[in-house]
Amino acid sequence: MTTRWIRPLGPRDPHEEHRSASPLELFTDLCYVVAIAQSALTLEHEIAAGHPGHGLVWFSVSFFAIFWAWLNFVWFNSAYDSDDTINRLLTLLQILGSLVLAAGVPKIFEGDFTLGIIGYVIMRIGLVLMWLRASAGHPERRRTALRYAYGLIAVQAGWVAALVVTGGHLPLWLFVIGVALDFGVPFYAELAGTTPWHPNHIAERYGLMFIIVLGEMILSVTLALQVAFDEKDPPMELWFVVAGGVLVTFCAWWLYFSRDNSTILTGNDVGYVWGFGHYVIFASAAAIGAGLAARIAYYGHHAEVSDLVSSAFVTGPVAAFLVVLWAVTLRLHDSSLGTAVLFSAAVLALVAVTFVPYSELWAGVIFVILLVAVLRRTPVTASV
Repeated sequence: MTTRWIRPLGPRDPHEEHRSASPLELFTDLCYVVAIAQSALTLEHEIAAGHPGHGLVWFSVSFFAIFWAWLNFVWFNSAYDSDDTINRLLTLLQILGSLVLAAGVPKIFEGDFTLGIIGYVIMRIGLVLMWLRASAGHPERRRTALRYAYGLIAVQAGWVAALVVTGGHLPLWLFVIGVALDFGVPFYAELAGTTPWHPNHIAERYGLMFIIVLGEMILSVTLALQVAFDEKDPPMELWFVVAGGVLVTFCAWWLYFSRDNSTILTGNDVGYVWGFGHYVIFASAAAIGAGLAARIAYYGHHAEVSDLVSSAFVTGPVAAFLVVLWAVTLRLHDSSLGTAVLFSAAVLALVAVTFVPYSELWAGVIFVILLVAVLRRTPVTASV
């Protein structure tokens, strides 16, 4: 039966022309902003409080939880999206779960996963029902869809069991095991047949999320600057943070969109590495914002952290961003030795400027030089 409430959830055409993100997908992305902001802000506080190592570890954990929830929704909706009332309600249920996860992000930094796991239970109820609908609407990939559904149920049951046994305070080793099992679900499911995801749609969705993360980076720096300039005599070094932050943000955007990523998404072999590798791209971009904000706190004498450590939280994430951006995206467009040398030189330069004054400004300058050099090697037909 086909009504405005229920339509068959059949596969989308992976070669469909003019495929773009739907308003519901855009709304979903915006709701994940809350969780990303919580994670970056808590990292900033941890750095300023003199707990950089603790902050980095738990930022990596919390950001992965956010990224993985978003990723599962994105790839499903690229392959299946009937946009009927049931689909919208199940999507809104997942959004509700993401907001519960966002509320639990600060607690994750304390090792308490209770709200995070509850948020995942809510999200996965919606996602499992979506996969069950796909199994009915796409007989050729019924086994794949059922493997996703049953795999998600099994893994989530494991997370709930861990929550009950540990009282919510999961040790890191147990979290790593849970992540490994979660990673296994798509690999196992897709062995039964590849889902019909759309390369252009996936590339656009990831690009939109990257823009959102960049926006979070600008927001964190802006809020920190607002606090600093509210003081009677704000330090002049704040202008170096402004200049460096602007250069890094603008160049990161330009470099990421210097090529059309949809052209390299030719199958799951590339899709896995490209899609999962964006965890580091997104997380490092968010960490740059936290690092710049911590740098402002350092200049304003509001941080219990050294010049070197606060500097490393700017240059380190920038270097990580460049390494992974080259490895999972730009290398597939241009695998030449020349481009690899450019990125390697930029990373080494970032390591070096960590130890000199005003490293955030030097990081921006290095990024500009790299961008200019890369664009000189970019074909004029590339999307810039």
